Parts: sequence; C-alpha cells; structure tokens
Amino acid sequence: MYDSDCVVVMGSNMAENHPVAFRWPMKAKVEHGAKIIHIDPRFTRTSAVADIYAPVRAGSDIAFLGGVINYVINSEKWNTDPFFKTFVVNYTNAATLLREDFKDAEDLDGAFSGLEPAKGSVAEWPFNGLINQYNRASWEYAREKPPAVSAKPVELKPGEGFAPLVASLVWPPPLKDETLQNPRCVFQTVKRHFARYTPEMVERTTGCPKETFLKVAETILANSGAERTTSFAYAVAWTQHTYGVQIIGACALLQLLLGNIGRPGAGVMALRGHASIQGSTDIPTLYHSIQGYLNAPSVLRKHDTLQDFIATETIPVGYWANLPKFMVSYLKSVYGDAATKDNQFGYDWHPKILGDHSHMAMFAAMNAGAVKGMFCIGQNPATSLNAKLDRSALRKLEWLVVKDNWITETANYWKNAPEVKNGEVKTADIKTEVFYLPATQVAELEGTFTNTQRMLQFHHKAAEAPGDCRSDTWFDYELGKRLKKLYANSNLPRDEGFKNLVWDYEHEDVNERKKGEPSALKILKEINGFFTNDPNRHCVGFGDLKDDGSTTCASWIYSGVYPAVGKLLADRRTPDPPGKPGAQLQWGWAWPANRRVMYNRASADLEGKPWSEKKKWVWWDAEAKKWVGYDVPDYIAAKPPNDKAKPGAAGMDALPGTAPFIMRPDGLGWLYVPGGLVDGPLPTHYEPVESPVKNLLYKHHTSPVYKHWKDDANPLAKFGDPKFPYVLTTYRLTEHYLAGGMSRWLPWLTELQPELFVEISPELAKEKGIKNLDWCKISSPRTQIRAKALVTRRMRPFTIDGKVVHQVGMPWHWGYEGLSKGDVVNELTSLIADPNVSMHEGKAFVCNVEKA
Repeated sequence: MYDSDCVVVMGSNMAENHPVAFRWPMKAKVEHGAKIIHIDPRFTRTSAVADIYAPVRAGSDIAFLGGVINYVINSEKWNTDPFFKTFVVNYTNAATLLREDFKDAEDLDGAFSGLEPAKGSVAEWPFNGLINQYNRASWEYAREKPPAVSAKPVELKPGEGFAPLVASLVWPPPLKDETLQNPRCVFQTVKRHFARYTPEMVERTTGCPKETFLKVAETILANSGAERTTSFAYAVAWTQHTYGVQIIGACALLQLLLGNIGRPGAGVMALRGHASIQGSTDIPTLYHSIQGYLNAPSVLRKHDTLQDFIATETIPVGYWANLPKFMVSYLKSVYGDAATKDNQFGYDWHPKILGDHSHMAMFAAMNAGAVKGMFCIGQNPATSLNAKLDRSALRKLEWLVVKDNWITETANYWKNAPEVKNGEVKTADIKTEVFYLPATQVAELEGTFTNTQRMLQFHHKAAEAPGDCRSDTWFDYELGKRLKKLYANSNLPRDEGFKNLVWDYEHEDVNERKKGEPSALKILKEINGFFTNDPNRHCVGFGDLKDDGSTTCASWIYSGVYPAVGKLLADRRTPDPPGKPGAQLQWGWAWPANRRVMYNRASADLEGKPWSEKKKWVWWDAEAKKWVGYDVPDYIAAKPPNDKAKPGAAGMDALPGTAPFIMRPDGLGWLYVPGGLVDGPLPTHYEPVESPVKNLLYKHHTSPVYKHWKDDANPLAKFGDPKFPYVLTTYRLTEHYLAGGMSRWLPWLTELQPELFVEISPELAKEKGIKNLDWCKISSPRTQIRAKALVTRRMRPFTIDGKVVHQVGMPWHWGYEGLSKGDVVNELTSLIADPNVSMHEGKAFVCNVEKA
C-alpha cells in the first residue's frame, strides 16, 4: 500500500481499528502524494485524513461499487488507453462465452437462473438455515463440447499416484470472443448487468451525493493504468452482511477492470481484526476447511473414499491440480507411518462434516438440545450474535469449558446474565457444569502470528505466566495426550484415528517440558513438512510434495517457512535498504513461498516486460530464462511468456505463459464467477434483510438465498416496519478489544472509554428530544438495551429516494463482567447469514431509539 497512488478505505475505519497498518497509506500520502478516499456511513478519524470522504448508507456498498464499475466501463480513458483492454482481454475472463441458458439478474429482476427451494442434502441437516438455493449448472462457461462424464471410476495402478485421475477430470476449453462483441461474452454480460448503476441511482440508493460519487470514481480511474495503481482496504463492515462475499467480489471485479491486481500498490487488502486471524483461516478454526483452503471431507458431497474426495475437489487445470499432493501430505502429517496407500492414507479415520457447523448453526443446534458440550476458547458467545438466544443455548449444554484470560460473560452466564439478575431465569434451574481454565497472555508463550498480509512472524516469550495460567497449545497438547491414552486399548474402528494420531511435540527445553508445554518449533516443522523416509526430517517446500506418502505437510501454503533447523524464516527482521525498490523479503516470511504480492505475473505484460518502469515488480529474464524481480515471482520460474497451452493437458501445462492467475482453472482473473459461489456469479445490490427502504434496483428486495435460523427468539422486522425506522450499525473503538474480555479489565483502557454509548446525529437527537449524555433505550425485534447518547455530526441523516433515513452507531465492547459494565449490543442482532460462509449481518439492521 506504500506503493499506491490512491488508497480506497471502504468497509473499514482503518485509522482507528488498524492503526499500525494505516501508517503505510499515510506514508504514501505524505511522501509521494497518494490520495486517500474513505467511503463509510460514519465520519471517523480515517475520514479526517482522507482527501475525499464519501458518506454512504450502511448496506449499500454494492450499489456504490457497481456505480464505479459502470462509470469505468463507459469512460473515455478506459476505452482509449490500450493498457486496460490488453489487461482485461488477456488476464481476465472478459472474452469467455457463457451458456445460452444462463439468465442474469437483468433478465430475472434481481435473481439468477436456477433459483429453487432448498432441498436434498442442504435441507436434510436441520441447522443449515437455508430457505432457497441455486442450481448453478447454467452459470458455467460455454464449451466446445460438453464435458465427458464417466460412470466408471479411473483405476489407479500401483506406483503412479493420482495423476491419471487428475488427467481424466480435464474439461474441454471454454469458447471465447477476444473482440468482446459477442453478447454472451463475460464483458458484455458485466456491462449490461451494471448499466442500471448510474450516478443518479447511486445517489438515490446510497445517499451519497452524485458529485461526491463522481469525484471518487474519477480519482480511482485517474490513479489506475500502466503508470499508476490504486489499492482497496476493507474489514468486517464489508463481510458482515448477507451478501458480504459479493461486496468483496464487486471490488475484485473493479480492480481487475482497472488492472489493479498482481501489481505493486494495487490489490484488495483484507484487514484482519487480530494478529493471527489470517492464520486461523490458513490453518483453520473454521468448520468447512482443513488446511491451506482445502475443503473438509463432508457427508454431503461425494467424499466416500480418498479417490472420491480427490475426484470431487481437484481442479485439474492450473496449480490446484496438485491437490492430491497437498491432501496426501496432510493425511501423513495427521497419522504418520500408520497412513499408507493400502488404507487410503488414513482417510477413513478423518472426521466428516454433516452440514453447516458455523457459529450460528451450532448455537441453533445447541438451543434445540442437539449439542452436549462445548470448549469455548478465546470466544465469548454470551455477548455474541443474538446474545440472549446464545445464552439460552448455553443453558442447554451438559458441560461447558471456558478457557480465557479473565472471567468472561460466557464463564459467568449462569449467575450474572441479565435474565438471571432480573429473575427470568433461576441459576438453580441451569444444569450445565461449567469449568473455567485461566489462559496465558500472548507475551507469555512463543509461537507465530500470521498477519493481514499473509506474513508469518515469530514472537518470543517475554514473561512467565502467573499461577495456573496455561497456553492454548498446552491445553490442546495435554487433551490430545489424554484422549490417546483413553482410546489406547479400544478395538472399535471409529477410534483408530485417535490411536494413530501423530502427537509427539515434547519441548526441547527441560523446564518447559516439565510444565507440559509443547514445542512451537516442532509443531511448525510439522506444518512446514518434511520427507518421511529421511531420518533427519529435512524440510520441504510445497513444490516438493508428493501424493505417494513420501512427504508430510500439515499445511501446504506454509511449506518453506522452516526449511532447516536453525533457519526459521518467520524470525527474520532485516528491512530493505532505504531508497531501494523491494518487497521486504528478509522481514518475516509470507505464504506462498515468501511472495509478497500474489499473482504478480500480472505486473508484466504479455511479453514478460514491466508495464512501466515506475510499476516494475517481476519480469522475464530472457538471458537467464526465468522470472526474476523485486519479489518472488508467483509463477512457474522457467515457464516463458510465449509458452503455449497444451490442449487436453492437466496442471500448469494447460495454461499459456500469459495466464497470471494460476489458482484459477483458466489462469484468468474472474470478472464473472462460473463456480464457487452459491449466491450469484455477479455482484448484485440487495437490501439488508432488515431495511427501512425498498430495493430501488430490483424486484428481489433481499438476497434470495440468505440464511435464517427460524426461532421464536430470532424474529425479523418486515420491510419498512414503522416500529423500527432507523438503521443501526455496530463498530469497534481503538481503546477496546472485541466484546471487551481483554480490555474492560484494564483500568487505563476503561478510563479512556468508560461506558457504552449510542452515536446519533444532531438531527435525530432534536427529533427525539435527546441531549448529549441522556440515557437512551435502543430496541430491535429481538430485545432492547440502554446506553448513553453521544450526539455528534459524525453521524448524518441520508436522503434515500426522497425519504430521510436516520442511522445510528454503537460499539459492541460491553457486557456484564469486568471493571466497566454495560448492556450487550449484540442482543439486538439476529441469526441471519450470507449463504457462502455463514457470516452474520451485524453492520446493517433496524432499530428504534427513544429517550429512556
């Protein structure tokens, strides 16, 4: 972002919530005149240093971004500058043709072809929350001939691995029109789809003045091209919507149109809220993936055997053709020597998911009595989404283990929750056995963080933990050892996984070993991977991985971070020399393979030359016959730009030397998404599920496929309900952390932000007779809470299609434990979600505000 000529912050208050990262856009602004644009419902400290502040109503992001897309496509600069057409025709799927039976939202007034009631496997698991779904067959590319479908599985011969299976999965190539004139090509579909997103419609839908919108669009376009690049940064104000994935997709689409992907100072930066949220998706605490973004084995898909899993999950063209190597090496890391080809490398021992096991689905199941026990580690569900319902679910558990730094609301829900204090629930009636285990702080253990730019950094132990505080690694390691001992003499097939689990990470230091603390370095070595037949366990990079059981690797994307004992690349702290162009390759280690800009083949033109000297990053060295540059090239090192795609081939041989996006089967950036998303191949503006205004762009008011867990305690407001006329958005403060479990116990932070407040505009305050610091009652269809009024011009009313719409904001850091106590804002929220990743809609729902 330091190399950006323009930084757009949208869906984030970067200055206050990511202040360490925000120094780089500020350095770009101060040192080389980069423009900063902030697009947000509230005027914040990010807005205060921005060159342009564009106010928008919460939940209207796609309408705004769609307007920018429409502006760009129809601009003179975009249609006359050869850079844009060269990039879009050759590096995106703009020229690819779509099937004749595909129907866009333009044809079906906000829906896509294939919409139908939820049925089959998604409806069988009672806690999926789906009402409707899409049959997505018509969204695929048009091809020269239909894909061959064989009823007979490929027979694999001894010693040949899974390569023949992968080769059998290759589909015929899609049809193309590189003139971009065919009405069924992706570009024409995109252009038609966004034609209604005019500046006037953007103003009517978002409330952003037309002049401000046009200034934003013009600035982004002016700072894009061969000589200039624009970057975007977002956080949870984009993700926490029932269409959050599509908001991010709209930004990616715009950046591809502008050639702002894979180049220095370009891209889309997902700002992570904690130091290792990125790490917890890479090696996930998520239910639906295992490691390195491989899908978890599931009973809902054809995953009966390892061969079935590989046949179902492998994308045979591009770099994902290596999935069998990643999967087999992962299974070897889990089960070690016990994992052999004869037993499918232990695949049958690996658990399979049954459906949606995300937070909301899990608590819906828990509230229905379908969950017996819970380990709650580093989470505080008693203050989480529809918190009153979550606490009701906790009361249905037989046992609960809470492991945290302080006594959280979840640890004490049985005696201090509001419904207990007001007599609605009696402690004596709660049968749950609750265990509390004190946890260490991060400075009291060693290990790695993975930050928002995919960079691993090793952190060293700074202090001993007091009393009985133990680390999460200690807890997991001890629990694993005790479970292995418990199942050691079992003869049941279901227990083979525990018996064969590799679980030997004893610490090198004798004192740490006495405490039971495992070795972070041994765990990281297991993650990195090594050759199984090497007694010295020399480490590997992901290019060395095999599908024959000769390599082990817990997470292929992290392979290379620890190449040898004493060579921990995550512990490096050497910056580039001042004034010298570079990617800071000697500071920490970023996956994959220490590449700092992903898909950086796109920073060079079709011949492998930099688009410009100013934006030079990686290029083809004809003399050395390899890709070189300031960064580690994100490409096959010796694949030349003039390499031709080999018809019918699998893997990277199927892609030409001009295909930068190697994790996509066509090697191209996707303006249109033919597979992978379940709610539409193109971003489409929908209103939040709860909204005071109608959708001005389509008949379909909300996403047709959002998730809703129906429960008497989870009611929703109907569109335009006069009882709840205002838009409420939640946010964070610099001084507090999440629900406050790590910050409201600290007196100096509590003094800086002592109590809960509701931020309202002077106009709304006047209308409701509320003065600054008055107590207010804030209500939603779920419940009501109290907070002090903060009357400020940071909030403003919006005019939406001629109607004044007020918006209020609330931080969600308070609860009933700690030095500073306050009502739980998340009690106002509902259990509704995006259908791709089950993300809740906490950034835009309805409420009422009254003087209390």
